[in-house]
Amino acid sequence: MDRSSLINAPITREMEDFKRLFDESLSSSNLLLQHVIEHIRRKSGKMMRPMLVLLSAKLAAGRVCPATLQAAASLELLHTASLVHDDVVDESTERRGQLSVNAVFNNKVAVLSGDYLLATALMQAARTRHLDIIDLISALGRDLADGELLQLSNVQNRQFSEEVYFQVIRKKTAALFAACTQAGALSVDADAARTETLRRFGEYIGLCFQIKDDIFDYYDSKDIGKPTGNDMLEGKLTLPALYALNSTRDPEATAIALRVKDGKATTDEIARLIAFTKANGGIEYARSVMNNHRTQALALLDGEPDGPVKTALAAYIDYVVDREK
Repeated sequence: MDRSSLINAPITREMEDFKRLFDESLSSSNLLLQHVIEHIRRKSGKMMRPMLVLLSAKLAAGRVCPATLQAAASLELLHTASLVHDDVVDESTERRGQLSVNAVFNNKVAVLSGDYLLATALMQAARTRHLDIIDLISALGRDLADGELLQLSNVQNRQFSEEVYFQVIRKKTAALFAACTQAGALSVDADAARTETLRRFGEYIGLCFQIKDDIFDYYDSKDIGKPTGNDMLEGKLTLPALYALNSTRDPEATAIALRVKDGKATTDEIARLIAFTKANGGIEYARSVMNNHRTQALALLDGEPDGPVKTALAAYIDYVVDREK
């Protein structure tokens, strides 16, 4: 059985229930909004985050309940809203290999559509009738925005700080995955210790996911969905470059990195900094950090009984680390 099948096997029926609920939550009589939703759903991905909610509930209690499905829908809607808004903020014209909402329509439509998705996410959270889940999802919306603002403010920081890098990715990426596993546990009334273990498991997945995404930025592949060096074009220095810069203190590379932060680096300079990062162990270092997080995540499953759900969660983090796009 391939990895995707292993992940989906314990929740095949539940994912069908989720998809029906998700489709219903996105129905609208507004023709323009429906066009936007249809555009977004052409590249809706594999629904990996809802899968994580359902698997976490099944690991915690052996079952999925209506609140699990509603929490999964809420988190997927919130995630989608954040992507639509992020593309406006970043002035991105591409998302998952297709034109972004703001590129196809305009910024006004994108922002308002994102607002609609966010409001719908909060409605689904409220329907869980579970105050802890409502609090969790509300706090997640704040953390995602906080992470983006922290990333923007870090562009002005003249230091090449791994600590700040991890602060950013914990809020803007890891928090979402942690919320998925935590919400799954809360939806089936898991005890506090089990809920915290699952929350930590999700956080490790999120850290791995973002580091892997950042590694992709150093390679040229249309399949990945963004051009090489896109992060640097936006003034962002990620883990591979931070390691190479801090471990070598190379004056020329440092000068280029500061130009990246200032938004003044040329495409040639960015290409040189990418090559420098690769030549000085940046990619290997980032992979080692990512694999360490994977090991810590898998260790959290050690106490769980063997079975298809445990196998699916192990396959899930392996997929995140080993994926090619």
